[in-house]
Amino acid sequence: MRSWPTPQIPALPRPVEPHPPIRVHDSTTGELVEPAAGTTARFYVCGITPYDATHIGHAATYVAFDLLHRAWIDAGKDVTFVSNVTDVDDPLLERAAATGVDWRDLAEEQIALYREDMTALGVVPPATWTGAVESVPAVVEAVERLLADGAAYRVPVEPGAGGSDPHLGDVYADLTADPEFGSVARLDHETMTALFAERGGDPQREGKKSPLDPLLWRRERPGEPAWDGASLGTGRPGWHVECAVIARDGLGLPFDLQGGGADLLFPHHEMSTSHDRLLGDGGARVHMHAGLVAYEGEKMSKSRGNLVFVSALRAAGVDPMAIRLALLAHHYRAEWEWTDADLAAGAARLERWRAAVSGNGGPDAGATLAAVRAALADDLDAPAALAAVDAWAERSLDPARDTSGDDEGAPGVVARTIDALLGVRL
Repeated sequence: MRSWPTPQIPALPRPVEPHPPIRVHDSTTGELVEPAAGTTARFYVCGITPYDATHIGHAATYVAFDLLHRAWIDAGKDVTFVSNVTDVDDPLLERAAATGVDWRDLAEEQIALYREDMTALGVVPPATWTGAVESVPAVVEAVERLLADGAAYRVPVEPGAGGSDPHLGDVYADLTADPEFGSVARLDHETMTALFAERGGDPQREGKKSPLDPLLWRRERPGEPAWDGASLGTGRPGWHVECAVIARDGLGLPFDLQGGGADLLFPHHEMSTSHDRLLGDGGARVHMHAGLVAYEGEKMSKSRGNLVFVSALRAAGVDPMAIRLALLAHHYRAEWEWTDADLAAGAARLERWRAAVSGNGGPDAGATLAAVRAALADDLDAPAALAAVDAWAERSLDPARDTSGDDEGAPGVVARTIDALLGVRL
């Protein structure tokens, strides 16, 4: 799948002291950990299902992981970022049917919007960006292997389903094949079952060995798209195995970090990690999650329709950098509510910073660069990084300050720091 253009990331002066280790919050242990301690960093962020894209909740998540990407680049690591697009799934098909639009046209339209929004927001694109449809041959191979290994089984389908080979049935993972299942989210069985039902699972499906067993291959149903599944029969991939296979093929197993919104910890990341354990030498070593964004008193979600779209803000003339600054004003793990005041504050900060770096000289920038690096190394503390730049801008714009000790190159260093580390173009 074609990605979006890579923004130019300016080089920054190297730190005098060793670069601080970049630590993030591990959702499994609740501790700050260094996911990539060596010279390389490999991470996977779960992408969109392409309808109602790109809302502010999406943007907050992808900007958060973009901070991590940029911090690793600045630390001199060789970074590989992989992501996906779930361009065939029940919610997409349901929206297409409800609106009378062909599901392929809806997906293409929304993916194009997403590309435009990520470009405008300055998000560094993935090295490999794969759609679910593209992943079908690799998923088929993986599911066939799980069946051969006794880690998956078939469940009979209802009359009328299954195309020309209805006897093959849907394919489900047998979670008893993975003794480490549950080790990612560390939830009790009752909580897992409730969340599984709430977040797209089918714990009540007849014929399953366990209520939590996830779908690997959904057989063909009348009116639904289907692909050649070889020995599996015609059908399409399950959601969790899609991400597991795309991550495996793009990064190898195991890899450093898997991320997404907080609602993906269970079941999605628990299930996809389980699949990767059975397909290789393990999945992600660290799981990192962004907090969910609310709007008008409720979690921003497609089902509620309480969405604020990046494309709509851009169409109204809002500077994408003001949007990015509005998002960065909140720590990535925080649960918060989007308001017009967020956007106003982001626009005001952008104007103030642009004024501060427009002079021929300014206060020394070394401490500011070090403070931004330190803030991002400490669990991507974007608000602290913004505060460090604010402090420099306030000194720079103070009409009463002594300018005799100004550094002529300081505004350029600060502007490059803001661009390279925070992704904000001034």
